[in-house]
Amino acid sequence: MDPITDMFNRIKNAQAVLKPTVSIPFSNLKYEIAKILEKEKYVKKIEKKRRKTKKTIEISLKYNKNIPAIIELRRISKSGQRIYLPVQEIKKVKGGFGLSIISTSKGLMTNREARKQKVGGEIIAEIW
Repeated sequence: MDPITDMFNRIKNAQAVLKPTVSIPFSNLKYEIAKILEKEKYVKKIEKKRRKTKKTIEISLKYNKNIPAIIELRRISKSGQRIYLPVQEIKKVKGGFGLSIISTSKGLMTNREARKQKVGGEIIAEIW
């Protein structure tokens, strides 16, 4: 299974039962995605944890009156079908209320940052 899809499924499942935190196996890509979620205020806080030889990412989930801050977390570019877009074709998500995470030559960034810096790339996920 795709590790990023696994990360998204863990977050969705934890939010479905209103867990305060979720633990995810560490990778640099997943950590960068989690940092974007924290910066855009979809999660409260992220931390790198180390248990013996195993590294994990601890994500503190955010709720508004028992409603998760993340309504939908969808993987766009999959291992079987990569989706690349030039800067002109990067669109707003849910009329500007959501965001997409894009892997560019300048690193991971949101769709707003990619349009500002005029770079396209692989659309990793959409969040709203």
